[in-house]
Amino acid sequence: MTKFTPFSAALLTALSAAGAMAEVESLDPIKLTTHDWTGQIITTTIMGEVLKKAGYNVEYVQADYIAQFAGLKTGDLHVAMEIWETTGREAMDEAFGTGKVVNMGPTGMKAIEEWWYPSYMEKLCPGLPDWQALNDCAAEFATPETAPMGRYLGGPVTWGGFDDERVEALSMDFEVVHAGTDAALFAELESAYQREAPIVLWIYSPHWATAKYDGKFVEFPPYSDECYNDPSVGVNPDSAYDCGKPTGPIWKVAWSGIADKWPGAASAINAFDIDNDTMGALVGKVDLDGESISSVVSEWMSANEATWSSWIK
Repeated sequence: MTKFTPFSAALLTALSAAGAMAEVESLDPIKLTTHDWTGQIITTTIMGEVLKKAGYNVEYVQADYIAQFAGLKTGDLHVAMEIWETTGREAMDEAFGTGKVVNMGPTGMKAIEEWWYPSYMEKLCPGLPDWQALNDCAAEFATPETAPMGRYLGGPVTWGGFDDERVEALSMDFEVVHAGTDAALFAELESAYQREAPIVLWIYSPHWATAKYDGKFVEFPPYSDECYNDPSVGVNPDSAYDCGKPTGPIWKVAWSGIADKWPGAASAINAFDIDNDTMGALVGKVDLDGESISSVVSEWMSANEATWSSWIK
């Protein structure tokens, strides 16, 4: 039986009085990581607030998307709610191979991350969405800083994604310029879209952008594991990453000790499930309507109590 200090007992009593479940396995904080895009913070906050309803002590920790795996391996961090198949697969596989990080199942969301352009660019570059058309039209995407090369606006460097490697492997006449933040990425898209200015950039889904803006994803050679890992596979026999990005689930991962220390919390994390449309709408309320993440999460929880309460039963 877990031994509680007087402070812990007092905290548990307070949580119980507030309507939380009276029995949790440990009041040590469960550390959930947050990153630098709105959707991930919403996903994590929903999970954290549900765990609080169950009586758990939750701490949100800002962490780098890829570098966080070091903390998950040691148990200094406990839960990462969004690891995208598109960008996180290599880091996941390496971490799972150590036995110190475990897969907590899909979030219910499906990930798409790829180069994207507004539809008006097809007038200037009629070969789109074929990736090979971009080389013929590189000058149309150039900026004073990149000319004569076209400019591709990538996500923050911490997101990974192998865009620099892809440009080199496919001999594209483009320079990758990384946005400093998620907000900066979409602010530049908004500005370009309003002016019908040339732009090709990283877009991901679930997100409100694919609903708000008329555009298309660039069609690269199809992704395969071999394309990323075997240079001889793909259109360039001397380079890996000569293909598009993978698509697939967005995963939840955790420190391997979570099920032993907090089995009830682990069960709730496994049960978490939300879809692309729901998340896209929630992100839009924050990024477009100016609502706070806390108010958006609170509103969702009030409207979906039957859903989240089933995760903690």
